[in-house]
Amino acid sequence: MTPEQNQKFQKNFPSILVDELMSKHINMRIGGPASLYLATSDVDELTDAIEMANKEKIPWFIFGGGSNLLVSDDGFDGLAIQVAFREVKVREKTIIVDAGAITGAVARQSVADGLEGMEWAATLPGTIGGAIYGNSGCWGGEMKDIVVTVDAIHLPDMKRVVYPNAKCKFGYRDSVFKHEPHIILRATLGLKKSEDPSVVNSRMEEFAAKRKECQPFSESSAGCMFKNFTFKDESELERLKNDVKEIPPEMLAKKSLSAGWLVSQVGMKGEKIGEAQISEKHGNFIVNLGNARAQDVLMLTSKAKMKVRDEYNIMLEDEVRLIGFDS
Repeated sequence: MTPEQNQKFQKNFPSILVDELMSKHINMRIGGPASLYLATSDVDELTDAIEMANKEKIPWFIFGGGSNLLVSDDGFDGLAIQVAFREVKVREKTIIVDAGAITGAVARQSVADGLEGMEWAATLPGTIGGAIYGNSGCWGGEMKDIVVTVDAIHLPDMKRVVYPNAKCKFGYRDSVFKHEPHIILRATLGLKKSEDPSVVNSRMEEFAAKRKECQPFSESSAGCMFKNFTFKDESELERLKNDVKEIPPEMLAKKSLSAGWLVSQVGMKGEKIGEAQISEKHGNFIVNLGNARAQDVLMLTSKAKMKVRDEYNIMLEDEVRLIGFDS
């Protein structure tokens, strides 16, 4: 970016920051400076910033809570926009929630208001927008199960759209928003009234306790690094039964192998490069031990993927977005 472009953005957006370290805003606490950083709680300001970036041919990206994101050590030569609109409205069995609302907080509010169907999400990091974008899920629940509509901006023409659940094309850690350029603004979630709120609350607390026990809850990470591996057909399942010994019955039943389990099977738990480490608690998390570099994380993920590929002929897919890298 040129100094003239920087000045133009600062003039039009007084709250914008120059050369802001992304490590301050990313859950993994890794990442060099973004040339420009804008946290906005106003949709008009958001669209104005994008339109100016497009006009100036400046690269930009949008993020929410900073999970599922790894930013290059060199930073990002462009505009980083953090969605900060977080309003939550509960209306009987419906929640209308802005994209920037923290998913876990929304889940806990839903339980406190006597609703059920979202208690599984109380352990999720990140925002509602990110959860919809990647159809986040855990403990048997997924966003696709509760999304009624999604309000977004269709970027090619900058028009506001409202998609019902079916048009979101939800799949495993997937949605239409990963394949067609949109900005998610808010969503309507459909839950149901709980017959016994104390049971739902207990279930939510049980999920939270399990997460603390089996995941590096208190350490800096981007969340799950890889997607779980899903069998394409029965022939692949038969091959894996021969190649992968002692597959847990629950994974066979779901026709899906846990990425963390695969990484553990090839002996990578606890592996370190620099101050990045594959968690000793869970093979699908890489934690920052203090001063890890993005490059350390990339080398560690590459090593884990190669070992799983060589041993089981399975190529794990990244779940984390990479920002500021050459490719």
